[in-house]
Amino acid sequence: MSSEPLTIALVGNPNTGKSTIFNALTGLRQKIANYPGITVERKAGTTIIGGVLHKIIDLPGAYSLNYKKLDERIAYETLIGSYEHEEVPDLVLVIADASNLDRNLYLATQVMDLNMPVVLVLNMMDIAEQNGITINAEKISKALGIPVVPISAKNKEGIETLKKAIQDLDLTKPDPLKWVPSKALNKAIETVLDEWIEPYTQVPERARYIEALRLISEGEFNDPFYKFEQPGVGKKAIAKARKNIEDEGANPVALEVLQRYNFISDCTSGASSQNGQQKRTLTDKIDAVVTHKVAGPAIFALILLFMFQAIFSWATPFMDMIDLFFVEGGNWIANTLPPGMLNDLLVEGVIAGLGGVVIFIPQILFLFFFIYILEGTGYMARAAFVMDGFMTKVGLHGRSVVPLMSGFACAIPGIMAARTIENWRDRIITIMVLPFMACSARLPVYALLIAAFIPATTVLGVFTLQGITFFGLYIFGIVMAVAAAAVMKKIFPTGQQTPFIMELPSYKIPTWAVVFQNTAERGKVFVTEAGKIIVAISIVLWFLASFPKAGTEQYEAEASSTETIESFQLRHSFAGKFGKLIEPAIEPIGFDWKIGISLLTSFAAREVMVGTLNTIYSIGEEDGDHVTLKEKLINDINPETGKPVYSIATAISLMIFFALAMQCMSTIAIVKRETNSWKWPVAMFSYMTALAYICSFIAFQLISSW
Repeated sequence: MSSEPLTIALVGNPNTGKSTIFNALTGLRQKIANYPGITVERKAGTTIIGGVLHKIIDLPGAYSLNYKKLDERIAYETLIGSYEHEEVPDLVLVIADASNLDRNLYLATQVMDLNMPVVLVLNMMDIAEQNGITINAEKISKALGIPVVPISAKNKEGIETLKKAIQDLDLTKPDPLKWVPSKALNKAIETVLDEWIEPYTQVPERARYIEALRLISEGEFNDPFYKFEQPGVGKKAIAKARKNIEDEGANPVALEVLQRYNFISDCTSGASSQNGQQKRTLTDKIDAVVTHKVAGPAIFALILLFMFQAIFSWATPFMDMIDLFFVEGGNWIANTLPPGMLNDLLVEGVIAGLGGVVIFIPQILFLFFFIYILEGTGYMARAAFVMDGFMTKVGLHGRSVVPLMSGFACAIPGIMAARTIENWRDRIITIMVLPFMACSARLPVYALLIAAFIPATTVLGVFTLQGITFFGLYIFGIVMAVAAAAVMKKIFPTGQQTPFIMELPSYKIPTWAVVFQNTAERGKVFVTEAGKIIVAISIVLWFLASFPKAGTEQYEAEASSTETIESFQLRHSFAGKFGKLIEPAIEPIGFDWKIGISLLTSFAAREVMVGTLNTIYSIGEEDGDHVTLKEKLINDINPETGKPVYSIATAISLMIFFALAMQCMSTIAIVKRETNSWKWPVAMFSYMTALAYICSFIAFQLISSW
């Protein structure tokens, strides 16, 4: 093998352990981000093999190079060298599930057709052995003509063998079409190549066979990634090729698939065998319960209840420590630095704003920790399967389940995931209701209000009223999404229904190193991304809430007997005057001008609301009296009425408003991009804001009257 550094791409079907292998090869030398302009995750890292530093790219999972989704297209374009945001691979590691070999080898044969160095990695050999499957890697290697390395990445078995195979590889390129298409299919390929691809397109040379086969199967130009001329000529060439196949009595859609699988069967017939009759696995036994039409939804609900109760309860000690750290830190800086503008800016602006959000990192970490466990065990796919029938009845497609569940973390990747829904009507409805799902950015607001105003009463000896309220807000979002979808189903014209097909992977114990690593990465992203916005907004807010300065004479002449000079200054600042301007519009739902300002700033990012409140209340504090935001809210008194600003009615109204309103400009932007129109984001913002106001008004008025 060359001693030069290589770019090595990992490609494989979903649920083949690709990420585990990536982590095993790269360790801590990796970076996780999104591709520019899209929310498809990009993982890249480095590994040292034989003293040479190589770059590793973990491409999005794909079942086939006949791409149907954006992430599959990215994998395809990267492999053929046409994707501008990714390096061209020098070597491809095709990761295959050894317990489901034939299906996984379909993608492997397609990658081999790209005429580039390939190593087939048979992962999950331990699971194959448990299922009584025996695999002879040497025979498969000889049949395919490429190196084959059996490993069990989860148990870290075979990783060194894989590295040695990479080190010893001579980078030989397998010949394309080793599966040898039939005479009719070969003639069709030549027709598309000669009459259109080669003379009229810019398809990279290594991809021409694959692209010809894709066009023959599809029969049209679906989402082309390359430039071409004379599309009419191309359509005629494709039609001619398909007719040649049909004249031979074959199906142009299925012919390539059948011939590839015939080749795969020949390769594995003497190299893979099932010992005895296949027995009922543990996965089958568990699925008999968790996918049951009655027990399945009940188990799903209990899992969610436990998850949100745990998030609220387990995170509390860590949150208290972080809160104490920022309070004491603010007091120390306030007492150490000389009084003045810099002191006020640091304590009341930066520390107060950032501390108000950093405190919720433990809950964010626990949320993603549970999500990664559900994904790692294979249960997440079962949850989608269990909810499919119900979702279809209320106007959502079965595929809507995955985007909606992604919305628990963030609405943006959920909206992007809706691309897998082929029917336009189903996709639009999913996008329009997805922001109702309680994303992680709402979590700080919920946690703050629940901790301050909902009593920690024990229920059923296990749960608390706070945890149940927390769970109830998530259920409330789901119910509103379902109700909105049912209404939209009546409004939008009925389109052609497409079937819901989802693979249910085998249950397995998650790789804890991967779970903790990904959870930590999400926490880091939360701090770095949200932190930038929060600090910037906190500084601007500090200025708006601190100026113009009110003099002592003005305070003595205009302030009420119960109002401090700090509170008077805040009320007469730029922020206070603007808040008072909008207060009449939000007063019927129980909000004062401080909450109004926080709602406006939270449009930049929902979690900014907590930082905004902390900044506003810090400016209104008396010198040397820095306490937690929860205590500030509980103790806040309206100087005009002498009554508490917050009550249970106010807290519930605010939580309902936050659960329903479209308080995220990034979501608005992504909806515009996904629908290619301002009509849908404007409609989304309008109906969600109106619904939030009406529901908050009803809740506040009813609870206040009790």
